[in-house]
Amino acid sequence: MKLMGPARCAAQLSIFLASIIFPPLSRAQAPIFELSPIESWINFHVKSSVKIAGKFDKWDAALTFTSPDETTGVLEVNIQAASVDTGSGMKNRKLKSRDFFDVEQNPLITFKSTKFVRTGPHTFEVDGDFTIRGVSNPEKLTLTVSGKGTGSGEIKGSMVFNRKDYGMDKGIPFIKIADHIDVNFHLKGKRVGGPPLA
Repeated sequence: MKLMGPARCAAQLSIFLASIIFPPLSRAQAPIFELSPIESWINFHVKSSVKIAGKFDKWDAALTFTSPDETTGVLEVNIQAASVDTGSGMKNRKLKSRDFFDVEQNPLITFKSTKFVRTGPHTFEVDGDFTIRGVSNPEKLTLTVSGKGTGSGEIKGSMVFNRKDYGMDKGIPFIKIADHIDVNFHLKGKRVGGPPLA
C-alpha cells in the first residue's frame, strides 16, 4: 500500500473497524468508517539507560476480507521508517542510520497478517510477517476492541519483537539498550456510512 497520512489510513481501515466492532447484517456492502487522526497513532519504546521512545508520523494500513467472517481478514501496515520521531534529532538520526532502521536502503517497516484468532469477547491474536531492514520474521499482534455496537470504537494493539532478529545488533555509545522493542498502536473511529459488515 502507498504510504500516506492518517486520513488515508482512516479510509483503508474502515473494514477492519467494521468487522470487529459491529454486528454482521449484510453481505452486499461494507460499512464506511473514519478514524480520528489526532487520536490514532503508532509508537514504540525500548528499555535503555537513556529513554528511547517515539512514534511514526507517516504510516498507512488496510484490511480486506475473503468472507464476512472477521477471522478471514488480512491486515497490512506500512510505516515510513524515516518518519520516526523521538523528540530528539540525535536519536532520530541514529535510528535512521544503517545500525538500526537503515532508512536509505529499507524505507518501509511492514506487517502483513497471515491469521486472525479470536481469543475473547473483545480480543484477538493476529499472526503475521513483520519486516524491518529487508528482514522478515513471523510475529504476533494482540488486539483489544472497545465500543462494540455503539457506532464508534477503539482498537488497541501491541507487539514485542527482538531487534537482533532483524540485524539491529549494534549499540549506542554509553547507552545500554535492551534487545526487545515494544510497539503499540491506538485507532479510534466511527461508522459514517453503509451497513454493518456481514
